[in-house]
Amino acid sequence: MPDGFTPELPVFSDIMSAVNRLAGRIVRTPLLESPLLNQRMGRRILVKPECLQRTGSFKFRGASNKILALGDSVKTGGVVAYSSGNHAQGVAAAAHFAGIPALIVMPSDAPAIKRANTAAWGAEIKLYDRFTENREALAQSIAKSRGAAIVPPYDDPLVIAGQGTVGVEIAEQLEAMDVKPCAVVVPCGGGGLISGTALALSNLCPDVPIYSAEPADFNDTARSLTSGERESVSPDARSICDALLTPTPGVITFALNQALLSGGLSVTDKEALAAMRTAFLDLKLVVEPGGAVALASILSGKLPPGDDPVVAVLSGGNVDPETFQAALQI
Repeated sequence: MPDGFTPELPVFSDIMSAVNRLAGRIVRTPLLESPLLNQRMGRRILVKPECLQRTGSFKFRGASNKILALGDSVKTGGVVAYSSGNHAQGVAAAAHFAGIPALIVMPSDAPAIKRANTAAWGAEIKLYDRFTENREALAQSIAKSRGAAIVPPYDDPLVIAGQGTVGVEIAEQLEAMDVKPCAVVVPCGGGGLISGTALALSNLCPDVPIYSAEPADFNDTARSLTSGERESVSPDARSICDALLTPTPGVITFALNQALLSGGLSVTDKEALAAMRTAFLDLKLVVEPGGAVALASILSGKLPPGDDPVVAVLSGGNVDPETFQAALQI
């Protein structure tokens, strides 16, 4: 987006429209807890396992909301998306259910399981080098040649509204449990999930602090919240959390997050792997590294002290067996 551009921000009514649009199409993931984990940590931890969502991550929500809203305009040309894997699968599946073609621009180092699952939904895959090529420019060129619509991974009002349905579910589930949390922690890459979730919760649970969680070397949102402007990570930054390797916050997502978040937390790769192990042993959940960073921030004491309970979103579970095995050996 050009400098000086004022983005159109989604509003709460957009999220409620997404709730209606996605009814019966997405999994309403539960809030889970482990009494033994709570006892060990000395606080009540509730997790929202989006690893149980269709395609194994929250991304199916935003992709479906965008494609359903586009309607007949994409029946012929279909859609194009760019993603490290989870958004790719979400778009591929949403396009499959809508009966339209999809092409996904994916990094050549994306986990094999994410590439295989994307192809299994019938999407065409175009590989690129994430360190030398511009995925947005490549996707725009392909979309123009095909007459297709772009489904952005995060910086889009309809995508953000779809992700915001996570926040609506959290609020409704907390109310049913008669629980008011001291904080909600959400994984953050480009910021689509946390900005949508924060927008929903700011309307439904307005007094609850919301924190982003990121890999330590990709903590661009945390740094941006501190500086007040969008910061970028080093080109040399690396992390095992492949789902969260976004170098700069989105324009729309940062505008929302700057207004709605209480702060940003960062965890090491080892802490993310340890949280994966805990999720498996205590909650019987398979979570990928990026999906585990919110839980990792709580387990490693990064969250400011407060009264119980705390909610952690587990954003995805698409992990290669080798990485999962490494987590279990931590």
